[in-house]
Amino acid sequence: MTVPAMAGDAAIVHPEQWPKGESPLPPDPALESRIRDLLAKMSVAEKVGQMIQADIKYVTPDDVREYRLGSVLAGGNSKPPGQPYPVASQWQTLADAFYRASMDTSRGGQAIPVLFGIDAVHGHNNLVGSTLFPQNSGLGATRDPSLIHDIGEVTAQELRASGIGWTFAPTLTVPQDVRWGRSYEGYSQDPALVAQYAAAVIGGLEGKPGTSSFLDAGHVIATAKHFLGDGGTHDGRDQGDARVSEAVLRDVHSAGYLPAIKAGVQVVMVSFSSWNGVKMAGNKALITGVLKQRMGFDGIVLGDWNAHGQVPGCTNEDCAAAYNAGLDMLEAPDSWKGVYKNTLAEVKAGVIPMSRVDDAVTRILRVKMRLGMFEAGLPSANSLATRSAEVIGSPAHRAVARRAVRESLVLLKNNQGVLPIDPRKHILVAGNGADNISKQNGGWTLTWQGTGLTNANFPGATSIWAGIQAQVKAAGGSAELSVEGDYKQKPDVAIVVFGEDPYAEFQGDLPNLAYRPGNDHDLDLLRKLRGQGVPVVAVFLTGRPLWVNREINAADAFVVAWLPGSEGEGIADVLLRTRDGRVAHDFHGKLAYAWPRSALQVPVAAVAQGERPQFPYGFGLTYADSANTGALPENPGLVLSSAQAGVYFTRGKPAQDFVVRLTGANGVAMNVAATPAATPDGSLQIGALDYKAQEDARSLRWMGAGAGAASVELVAPMPLDVERETNGDVLLVTTLRVDAMSPDDTSSVGVGCGTSCHGWVPVGRQLSALPKGQWLSVGIPLKCFRDAGANMSRLDRPFVWSSHSGGQIAIAEVSLSTVADRTLTCPTQGAKP
Repeated sequence: MTVPAMAGDAAIVHPEQWPKGESPLPPDPALESRIRDLLAKMSVAEKVGQMIQADIKYVTPDDVREYRLGSVLAGGNSKPPGQPYPVASQWQTLADAFYRASMDTSRGGQAIPVLFGIDAVHGHNNLVGSTLFPQNSGLGATRDPSLIHDIGEVTAQELRASGIGWTFAPTLTVPQDVRWGRSYEGYSQDPALVAQYAAAVIGGLEGKPGTSSFLDAGHVIATAKHFLGDGGTHDGRDQGDARVSEAVLRDVHSAGYLPAIKAGVQVVMVSFSSWNGVKMAGNKALITGVLKQRMGFDGIVLGDWNAHGQVPGCTNEDCAAAYNAGLDMLEAPDSWKGVYKNTLAEVKAGVIPMSRVDDAVTRILRVKMRLGMFEAGLPSANSLATRSAEVIGSPAHRAVARRAVRESLVLLKNNQGVLPIDPRKHILVAGNGADNISKQNGGWTLTWQGTGLTNANFPGATSIWAGIQAQVKAAGGSAELSVEGDYKQKPDVAIVVFGEDPYAEFQGDLPNLAYRPGNDHDLDLLRKLRGQGVPVVAVFLTGRPLWVNREINAADAFVVAWLPGSEGEGIADVLLRTRDGRVAHDFHGKLAYAWPRSALQVPVAAVAQGERPQFPYGFGLTYADSANTGALPENPGLVLSSAQAGVYFTRGKPAQDFVVRLTGANGVAMNVAATPAATPDGSLQIGALDYKAQEDARSLRWMGAGAGAASVELVAPMPLDVERETNGDVLLVTTLRVDAMSPDDTSSVGVGCGTSCHGWVPVGRQLSALPKGQWLSVGIPLKCFRDAGANMSRLDRPFVWSSHSGGQIAIAEVSLSTVADRTLTCPTQGAKP
């Protein structure tokens, strides 16, 4: 049997060629009878309500009471009201409120407990004080399914302790191009390893089917995601198109799903992405034909965050096609009211058959009953929730995470045996990742992007520096922390911790695998210390393999620590000898992804074409290996530009190949080659000043002369596409200082997208209220520029500041981010000020 799709022969599905499976839970006549009885009592409106999931930022308990919604979720930046960094009791209170609303029948209807889901992807990462594990790309290096099971079990217990019974994990993607910003959510490029881990982690989260532990009070519902092919998109583009054969889709990208089903997974989340031009959220052949019918999945098929809105003919508020394709529940975070209204009308009109509705609601009720929700009572009454202080971040849980850190470390280089380190020596710990718990965790950590955090947000956690310091002190040695590598006493060895800053999803998409293109700060630090005769151990924090040949050459030893989570002392366990000189923990990790030879090499594709990666899949040294790593080639294969990372202006300079342009009030433009400078008419002046380093910022002074506006703009070397960032609530952030600005200042910040294409946001009045002389990061949502008329897919000027008024500001950086000290509101104007 073949099932045609909407995009021609390339997207035809042959379900009979896919592996056949079935639920490990045999049909339960009593449970199914109970479902049928409840279904018969439900109105059409109640059934539709069950098929919708709303985000807690946009839905209240009273909405659940009125609309009988089946589920709520807490998205990456959604928290209990007024609690940006919630503790367990605050999650419990919110979960109780939604539960009570769902069980309240005072307005009529059936009492059906609401499901509460959250992204607990490396531990309960939305909970202050929780145990945080290495991100999945690091766990792949451990090759330890029993550890993965234990991690799932700990995560489930800490979720239950906070009153939540459902996680949107595990991610079973098989990334083939790590330019993709979600690569660190995948365990490996190897489908066999992903398949092995799928069963292990789901067993930990849910318990074993057929036993009393399955979905008991100490376990939670797991979600296998994202079905299907999200790790195989063209050029590693998030929400992109997997242009692969059906055989590759089946054998590589679906490898984890049958093991997940056999392990009893109760939810499968469908991907944003497409397969050969067909959006997965509308692909009936794969969702219904393969997942439900061929593989025998009998749980809930859930859409991703408004992903249904990308199906042709659909909007975020209306998508009968997604339900008809086989989605049982739409994740409609901010669009749920429209989805409810339109879906109800479409069911009544027969556009969505009642048989499809009943199938969806049956699956939803089945999962809720398997979880025991109808008998469990308030989430806060769970036995783990009543003793949450003993459970969350417990020593036993942190020991599992510390073990995971030790096992995930991969040693790429160890020349002259600089490792392991004698802890009785004097050790310098340097680099901006050394004492930075946020950086060592990465994205999906307390906030969606994992940014805007300090060590104080992680009670009970241990930074890498703190772990090293504790062991060195206990052994009788001495340790010194200096981010920039300066020291009071020359060290016997330096440990330099550096790497990627946190990101999530499309914010992490890269055009190539160069590490920090255009910014050699970390490389310079390594070279500086080594040039002073100090042996250097590099500890690299990253979610994925990146081209770091220069950094590897500049170090005596190079350790990939991935994104290790909350237990930084696990790194000291391996790098340092014991007090009596023994090696307590050797290197264990083996690469779960091949390492690139150049910034342009995509290792999986390169190997398929007969090319060698720099380090192959499975590589990883131990202390028993004596071979020295020779000098690696330092040609990246391309010109490195910092603009690739969404940084347009930094340390007082434009990104590589960008131009700073001034336009006077008389309309005459000039490029700035050096500072100080001024427009020919004198209406705008630019100069250099010190912020954190010498001349790392620029001052701008408007004279307010003439009838026209004077402006400064950053001109990109080629048009930039930031449409996805715009949809994802990303900000244009300027690190600035207001020195002089009147209350009626006319300043506007804009973007340009070609001739007569722009979008402007007036900022003068809001900025004039800021404290004078104080540095702040000020953000403007990219959506504001789009709403003001800009085409965000082709920005040639990603930053323009224009004003008629006199005033003075200083600017140190302009970049894309999700965090700012102040986020401006966005009244817009379509014409240039």
